[in-house]
This record gives sequence, C-alpha cells and structure tokens, in this order.
Amino acid sequence: MRDTYLLGEVANVTGDRVVFRADCPSRPILDQIADKWSMMIMAVLERPTRFNELMRRLEGITQRVLTQSLRRLERNGMIRRTVLPTSPVGVEYSLTPLGESLREPFGHLYAWTVEHSAQIQQAQHSYDHDGATPQA
Repeated sequence: MRDTYLLGEVANVTGDRVVFRADCPSRPILDQIADKWSMMIMAVLERPTRFNELMRRLEGITQRVLTQSLRRLERNGMIRRTVLPTSPVGVEYSLTPLGESLREPFGHLYAWTVEHSAQIQQAQHSYDHDGATPQA
C-alpha cells in the first residue's frame, strides 16, 4: 500500500483503489460547500445581493435553509456578509476571492449537469420503473 495526495490530504491507495481517510479535512468542507443550495447561492451572487433578492432568485429555498447556507458559506470564507448603514439595517452578501475561485469549477459542473440531464433522467426512469441497469 502506498500513500498519495488527494484533495490536499493523504489518501490510501491500494492498487487502483483510492480510500479517503475518515479524518480528511476535505470531507466536511466538500459537504458544506458542495450541497445544492450552496452551489446555487454562489452562482447567483454575481454582485452584492440582499437576502430577499436571494430568496426570489432561488425558487423553493426556505428562509431557514437560506440563512443556514449563508452562515455556512460565510464561516468557510466563501461569502462576505456586509451590514449596510440604512434604516432599517440592511445586509448584503457577496463572494470573497476564495468564493470567486469556485465560479469556474461550479460553472463546469453546472454545464455538465445541463449536458447530461436527459441521460440522467432516463437512467432514473429506468431504475424507478423497470428495475433495469442503465446503459452507458
């Protein structure tokens, strides 16, 4: 068995198999920034944006989930929360340079999902209705 670096941390490699270590710090970070709402929030943050505008642009998200996602992204250094000197007090959210660095990879992932959505939906339909294994 040899060690190789994967996502910045040591992972065990046996032959062709990669085994992620349970204590790899990339695991919780990926979980926190790569969930669907976080990715969508970061996609719509093209400029500083207020909370209610985010709510309007993200159909289906609840106020609670948006609040939790924004806090998680802020904690991870992906977004910045700015309190505005207005009455009543307003808050804007914007991407940090670290968050901005994810725009390109997230863009590629989004493009991939659009390109393959019909194929994925067909596989889901086959699995759900026919019990058949989808063809590659």
